Amino acid sequence: MVKNLSKEGSDKIDWDTEDELEIQEIQDAIFSSCRDLRTTGQHALSGDGEASSSSVPCRLSKFIQQFVVMGFSEESIAKAIEQNGENSDLVLDALLTFKVIEDSPEEQPTASPQLDPSICSDDSYSEYNENFLDDVYEEESWSSDSDNCICYLKDESSSLSENEQTLLSLANMGYPVEEVSIAMEICGKEASLAELTDFICAAQMSRAEDPYLPEDVKPKLKHISNDSGGYKKRKMFNQLCKGKKQRTIFDEDPISLPKPMIGFGVPTVSGPAMVRRTLPKQAVGPPFFYYENVALAPKGVWDRIASHLYDIEPEFVDSKYFCAAARKRGYIHNLPVEGRFPLLPLPPRTINEALPLSKRWWPSWDTREHLNCLQTAIGSARLTDRIRKAVEDVDGVPPMRVQKYVLEQCRKWNLVWVGRNKVAPLEPDEVEMLLGFPKNHTRGGGISRTDRYKSLGNSFQVDTVAYHLSVLKDLYPEGINVLSLFSGIGGAEVALYRLGIPLKNVVSVEKSEVNRNIVRSWRENTNQRGNLIDFDDVQQLNGDCLEQLIDSFGGFDLVIGGSPCNNLAGSNRVSRDGLEGKESSLFFEYPRILDLVKNIMCGER
Repeated sequence: MVKNLSKEGSDKIDWDTEDELEIQEIQDAIFSSCRDLRTTGQHALSGDGEASSSSVPCRLSKFIQQFVVMGFSEESIAKAIEQNGENSDLVLDALLTFKVIEDSPEEQPTASPQLDPSICSDDSYSEYNENFLDDVYEEESWSSDSDNCICYLKDESSSLSENEQTLLSLANMGYPVEEVSIAMEICGKEASLAELTDFICAAQMSRAEDPYLPEDVKPKLKHISNDSGGYKKRKMFNQLCKGKKQRTIFDEDPISLPKPMIGFGVPTVSGPAMVRRTLPKQAVGPPFFYYENVALAPKGVWDRIASHLYDIEPEFVDSKYFCAAARKRGYIHNLPVEGRFPLLPLPPRTINEALPLSKRWWPSWDTREHLNCLQTAIGSARLTDRIRKAVEDVDGVPPMRVQKYVLEQCRKWNLVWVGRNKVAPLEPDEVEMLLGFPKNHTRGGGISRTDRYKSLGNSFQVDTVAYHLSVLKDLYPEGINVLSLFSGIGGAEVALYRLGIPLKNVVSVEKSEVNRNIVRSWRENTNQRGNLIDFDDVQQLNGDCLEQLIDSFGGFDLVIGGSPCNNLAGSNRVSRDGLEGKESSLFFEYPRILDLVKNIMCGER
């Protein structure tokens, strides 16, 4: 499925409207208050740490106060707010980064291009970006000083490796070396300082509250210095931030995924693959069923999903083997795995093949061949302008520190080169092409650019799904009846249509009116002859409703869908609650409905 505005608010921003200007005005007001605070120094805060209402707005004063009680200096708080606005997560991460830099014995460079340490409020972030755990980019390495436009960086000539520098930094902040090593091993070598501290503190809290753990091996949390940026600061911060939940070490441990992620085989990779499997008796159709969700879910989630779907082994596939963008997904289905075939012509599988006009401007030091998972939001114009200035400020090939910054942002936001020193986000038409949808599939009919990105970011990758569904072509030459749950923009229907499988009757369940309109428009444009029956809530499909539908056209041949991944995706650091989350708990509607369909159809047989 990370900004100054709420996640919901960001998804509503249409970058072609005046919304961005309005956000900038809000941001400028915050920055102005921060500059006033830095100028007035001690006048902004009274001696006992309370905010002075005469020099700082009341709301901003309360925001500052929560960091003052953690032991951070007024100057560093002001600088962090000036850089990141009133985003508690980003401000705390910046403060912890300042602490590391201040404590580091290395000599800092005296000049470099002016770059921001993090994405500002206008740089929308996708709460559905399930690739987060696999592709984390360390934002703490960039810290800009607004007074003299100097960007402080770690000395790239240091003899220590990045892992050693991170370990040393956390050790200097007061964390035990053993716990840091464990966190780095589990979270990955590219995890940021904030993620590592969250992980360590969650583990410490879990052990401290364990009634069965001997007291002599519990962490002595009170001995960790408050000035070290350790457990106490993190705990105080989490208590102050509403809705931010502290989870144990087990909640954030992702499933172990196969490498390469080709499931039971893909047409573009040769090698051993499963060509035959044995399904549990109760999983055998009718109907066939096909369920999809993000692969990088918290540990145990896919085991639970499988337990509700007849304990069938998930098939994990990365769509980079079908197109030029990665999309790590898990699929549970009872389809045959022999005799699959891909859609033709095969889609381009590298960035330069998919976007040939960008090849002219692509620098040699940008070695990307695939885009990361396509998101529901895009990087802003301000971000791309910062990148342009960073590259233009140097002659020839940029130094490594600039290359690292630019590549991190390009990977994070899937930016492509569109001119000399110019990067830009993908256009909706380009996203449609990469995901296998027809051109203009999501265009028109009152649908905004923001809605297009959101709908596409939550969709199937059509070529991948079509490869799995291709085994149905010979089984249903006269057409197929489909129950499509959580239909989105009709990725399953498009896949079946492109395979040449007629759609006789489609019962589509989709909450979003925008998405329902997209599917209706596609059916009209492709002259579909079958029937489309719409529902906007899966809970409407009870036994009586399904019985009437099955009686009307003789049953379903395929039940397909992918429930919301909001609470499963790694980028959701606020409500990553697994299958208990508000949105992702809708998964349980899928096996409920599937069981009802199977029982009704078996009874009628």
